[in-house]
Amino acid sequence: MTQGGQPARVVVADDQTVVREGIVMLLGLLPGIEVVGAAGDGDEAVRLVAELDPDVVLMDLRMPRCDGVEATRRIRAEHPRTQVVVLTTFADDESLFPALRAGARGYLTKDAGGDEIVRAVQSVLSGDAGLSPAIQRRLLERLSESEAESTPPPEAQPDGLTARETEVLVLIADGLTNQEIARSLHVSLATVKTHINNLFAKTGTKDRAQAVRYAYVKGLVRPPTGGVT
Repeated sequence: MTQGGQPARVVVADDQTVVREGIVMLLGLLPGIEVVGAAGDGDEAVRLVAELDPDVVLMDLRMPRCDGVEATRRIRAEHPRTQVVVLTTFADDESLFPALRAGARGYLTKDAGGDEIVRAVQSVLSGDAGLSPAIQRRLLERLSESEAESTPPPEAQPDGLTARETEVLVLIADGLTNQEIARSLHVSLATVKTHINNLFAKTGTKDRAQAVRYAYVKGLVRPPTGGVT
């Protein structure tokens, strides 16, 4: 709902037809939101914004022809009244930060529920940033790094693990359940399961016990007194 009491006019941009239609259908059931257009790529999203003047665009990051980051940059430059909330598969998507720098004011994972979508839309329309505390913290860290005169290169992770996969592995070794990891990292349970499947594949482990041993052997965590035999 806008400050004038009118429904928030929303454009949805996602190149996957099933995802796009599903989001449009969900938005149609939510109070205070009116879907006025749907786009299959960034170029079409920019065109619809110029044509329809929506309040908010829900913008997928990865699209053909013109991706979500570039489309966000163009929309914010040409139509500053329209706010952009990016859609990501994972809350720790590295493309999220370029999108925020391009002018996006919030983000939603694609498994977000109706209440989350309404909150995100209301937040950006009221001038707030629709970002979780974890994303805000990481964004500040990125800004601090960019302002530093020199930043040492990140430490390489074993077997091609990403920093987030390593973080999940360490939490597994600490004995946290999937639900506890999700709460700790402020991500969805589905995201945690995806990270675990990825790290199992990269490390050649088949279960949590093998993953814990891997973490000890690679020095990612300190073994208990007596070591790992």
